[in-house]
Amino acid sequence: METLNREIIEKILKETLSVQLKDMVKQAVEEYVKTGEERAKEFSILERIVRVEEELKSLREIENSRFELINQRLESLQRDIQSRFEAMNERFESMDERFGVIQQDIQSRFEAIDERFKVLQRELQSRFEAINERFEAINERFEAMDRRFEVINERFEAMDKRFEAMERRFTFMQWFMGIGFSFLAILIAVVRFIP
Repeated sequence: METLNREIIEKILKETLSVQLKDMVKQAVEEYVKTGEERAKEFSILERIVRVEEELKSLREIENSRFELINQRLESLQRDIQSRFEAMNERFESMDERFGVIQQDIQSRFEAIDERFKVLQRELQSRFEAINERFEAINERFEAMDRRFEVINERFEAMDKRFEAMERRFTFMQWFMGIGFSFLAILIAVVRFIP
């Protein structure tokens, strides 16, 4: 990974430095051409070539020294980044351990809560069973009262039958007496008018 990072960094540096070198060389050549035209009269072509080569050589040396400085900076940055990543990994590992402990604590608390719920559920179940037993006893009492009311209803029905029978007798007696008195009245009237 370090070699890959180093290659990428060198590639980026070479591209940026080559662009900068081209610009610098272009500027240096332009300056050199400007000054060269003035000095052209003074120097011969061979001297000019020697000077250009010397300047290019010095530029290469400057470029190489810059590359070495940049490489040293990048290596120090890479070491610093590596140490920071290791520190972050250690922090993450410690956080994982903390989360593990917290998770175990939460799990134990949930288990305690589950136990409490089970106990409460058992208590509620026993209370509901007691309430159900009370309701069953009340239902039995109501059923006994229903049976009593049925017996009372039967008595009332028997009394109703007796009253109906008595009413029929009274009606019969009324009609009988009415017919009897009417018969007697007609008989008395007939006896008086028949001499």
